[in-house]
Amino acid sequence: MDSDERRKNTRVDFYTTVDVAFPEASYTACKTENLSTKGLFVKDILGRSLGDSCSLTLMLAGTASNLSLSIGGEVVRVTADGIGIHFKEMDIDSFSHLRKIVYYNCDDPDKIDEDFVVSSR
Repeated sequence: MDSDERRKNTRVDFYTTVDVAFPEASYTACKTENLSTKGLFVKDILGRSLGDSCSLTLMLAGTASNLSLSIGGEVVRVTADGIGIHFKEMDIDSFSHLRKIVYYNCDDPDKIDEDFVVSSR
């Protein structure tokens, strides 16, 4: 699947912080710009290459508690503003939290279910 197909998944504007660790460099408290159940865009990380593997710690702050999600990823988009990361591995709880975030922040929640049908083909 190329990066254009990945970007067809429902994306929502979602602003939080994420720690991104590559084998040779780490970036802390980076700002996200958008999020889907398949990936996210991280601002201000420059000098990375397509295919770079990383691990993410996505910070979610709620009214009652703070939560962090641990996710494995790969750089699939590089721009002058930052990088797009495709999620490669995560546990089921992390996926469930991401799906809820996208569901409650998108204009058409039914589209999320369609994303999974298209992705599984």
